[in-house]
Amino acid sequence: MTNRLWRYFLIPISLAGMLSISSAAELNPAAVIYKLPDQIQWSPVGPEGAQSAVLVGDPNKSGFYAVYIKWTPGNHFSRPHFHANDRFIAVVKGTCWVGSGTKFDPANTTPMPAGSFITHFGKQVHWDGVKDEEAVLLIMGEGPATAFPAEEK
Repeated sequence: MTNRLWRYFLIPISLAGMLSISSAAELNPAAVIYKLPDQIQWSPVGPEGAQSAVLVGDPNKSGFYAVYIKWTPGNHFSRPHFHANDRFIAVVKGTCWVGSGTKFDPANTTPMPAGSFITHFGKQVHWDGVKDEEAVLLIMGEGPATAFPAEEK
């Protein structure tokens, strides 16, 4: 008889627990804002084989910014260039291949797998991209995020 009595209490408690797991707390937008992956707006794929999504700030203006860059697979690389300001990059997915100097040579790059952190120092020439897999980078810095070509002719 005692076993049956526990069952009557256990079923409603279990259901209440399952319902609380499936519902999310309502967040105060003055304290926290967020974008779920399906809410992030990506640009179309450009001729260099990459898409971008601005997460915070405006890379074209002064101030802090954070953007995602998604390189599509297929041996896509930027050409040697430099930026006026430092940029800080986390490799979120895939492998990013990084080179430095004014001579463009994708065979002479260093692989940066997911989880890597890269700093591009301002006014220092570099280039990067992907080879055979998609890569997603989180790039943060102080704007404006200008790029100046610096390829050896």
